[in-house]
Amino acid sequence: MPSRLLSALLVSLSAGAAFAQSPEAGEDLYITYCSACHGIEARGDGPLRDLLTIAPPDLTVLAAAAGGEFPRFRVARQVDGRDPVLAHGGPMPFYGDVFDSPAAALDAADGQPILMGQGIADLIVYLESLQR
Repeated sequence: MPSRLLSALLVSLSAGAAFAQSPEAGEDLYITYCSACHGIEARGDGPLRDLLTIAPPDLTVLAAAAGGEFPRFRVARQVDGRDPVLAHGGPMPFYGDVFDSPAAALDAADGQPILMGQGIADLIVYLESLQR
């Protein structure tokens, strides 16, 4: 077996554990950074809602609004600031720096892995668990 292929195989096998996501860690991040606007139950009814130009969305229906598939890539880009949410009267706070952590991977709807910080991956897995 060529050494490059062997190296790639070893890296991919050892990376699996590092890519595990934790909905519990995602919930902690959500409560700390998101619930003030989106509410404890992620339904867009947080205590700061009335201070925003446009009410924050109900995060429990993201999959339904996207045709049944949770939009992992879009959510990751909004959280880390690559795809700013302007509906707040300005950009949503960018948390890319806050969630800056070792890389994690989640599969997109097409099966392609999306690389992101572990904190963002944890948050996404938590939000997926809330979908109605």
